[in-house]
Parts: sequence; structure tokens; C-alpha cells
Amino acid sequence: MLLNFIIWDVDPEIFRISVFSIRWYGVLFAAAFVLGYFIMRKIFRQENVPVKALDRLTWYMVFGTLIGARLGHCLFYEPGYYFENPAEIVQIWRGGLASHGAACGILAALLIFSRVEYRPYLWILDRMAIPVALSGFCIRMGNLMNSEIFGQPTTLSWGFEFIRSPEWRLPPMNAQPCHPTQIYEAIAYFAVFLWLCRIYSGKSGKTYPGVLFGTFLVSLFSARFLIEFVKAGQVGFEEGMLLNMGQLLSIPFIICGIYLLIRPRQPRLCTSELRLCTSEPVKV
Repeated sequence: MLLNFIIWDVDPEIFRISVFSIRWYGVLFAAAFVLGYFIMRKIFRQENVPVKALDRLTWYMVFGTLIGARLGHCLFYEPGYYFENPAEIVQIWRGGLASHGAACGILAALLIFSRVEYRPYLWILDRMAIPVALSGFCIRMGNLMNSEIFGQPTTLSWGFEFIRSPEWRLPPMNAQPCHPTQIYEAIAYFAVFLWLCRIYSGKSGKTYPGVLFGTFLVSLFSARFLIEFVKAGQVGFEEGMLLNMGQLLSIPFIICGIYLLIRPRQPRLCTSELRLCTSEPVKV
């Protein structure tokens, strides 16, 4: 007789030498940046943008993602604890990264980059949305390898038993098969990535400013909002809330994306020259 659930017993460490270890999460996190770099390099070359600018942009992305993700977790999910223990905010290796915080950090980093490099902010956001969606796929697969951020108990045949997770044995999971929400989100984010690639290649990169980024915000955070309904709570204060913190934080991003998609169209970007196709000066 076939089991109606899947036993997930994957070691989060690939290998360990003394105190040094390589973990799947770290490898996938690094892969997100490497893949993103090659995607953006192809875009920059296609649009005749100096690759040196991409090297600088990569560092903005690295620091924006890490700082934003860490501060997002500390401020959105456990502010009381970290206000009492501020020294632990910098201890990223102990876990605690929030995707919504990473989004805010990326937006801030790209804004600074646009000001320093004198490039249109929406142009950068539109192109960066493509690798960021793929990065979301990598990060959620890393969460799966860590047996973390899973869903509520389910009787569906693809329910996972996360036997390496201490939280899985506690209420409300109580060691029952649970929704593999990491896989749900990973599939959704990869679909968004493919969709953005199709839009970009179909328009030869000459879409209206904000369309790619608006599509990214609406599709990715709508998927996140819906999947949260079957995701287990991450912090105690979410108990009894109609919408959890992940859903509440997704709403502003969705609204922003809708605005970008329905607002009056601005002049198209002339991607080969990185300026607006008008005689007016570029505004960022």
C-alpha cells in the first residue's frame, strides 16, 4: 500500500569539515546572485549598457538584499526580542530573513544606484524584476532543504513530513503531513520569472517603463498572498489574525504593481541609448 504522504528527511548540510560546513541554503542563495548576474549581463549587452555598471549594481543588490531581509525579519516579526537584544540583529547566520524586507532593501539599493549612476529608476526596476523572480525560486528551494517555512497540516497525498524540523512536532502541526508551501511558492516564482522573460523578449526590451516591474509585483505578491492561507504561522502574534503578517505586507506591493500597470503611459525607454525617446531630460 502506498503512503499518502512524503517523508522529507534531507540533511541541510552538503558536507562538514570540523566547524566548517556547506549548506544547501547557502549554495542556493549564492546561486540566485550568480544566475541573476548572468541574466543581467545578457540584458546589459543586448541594450548596449557598460557591463562595469552591472558589477557595481551587483554589490548594491547583495547588500540591499541581506540588510533588508534581516531588518525586515527583526522589525516585522520579532521587534520586541530584537529591541531587547540589538546585538543579535547582525547575527544573520542564526537565521531570520524576511522576503518582504528583502524587497524593501532591494528597492532602496536600486534607488541609490539610480541616483549615483544617473539611470532611470523604473528602467532598473523593470530589468531587475526578471532575476529577482528567479532568486525567489532559489530561496524557497533553500527553505525546503532546511525543512522550514512549511504549511499547515493536510490530508492531500503530497503532504510532507518534515521530520528534521523541531517546529513540525509542535502544535498546530503535531507531526502531521503538511503542505510543502516552499514548493508552492517556488513554482509560482519560477512561473513569474518565465512570464517576465516572455514579456521582455517579446517586446525586445522596449516595453513601457514600469510594466515589467508592475507585472512582477502583482503576480508574485498575489501568489504569496494566496499561499499564505495554507502556510503555518511564523510568529505567535499571528494567531487569531484574519490576515497574517506575510499577507498584510504583500498588499502594498500588489497595490503599487496595479498602479504601475494602469497609470497613464509614459514615453517608452529607448533601450539602446538608455534615455527617454523624447527631447526632454530624463527624470528618475
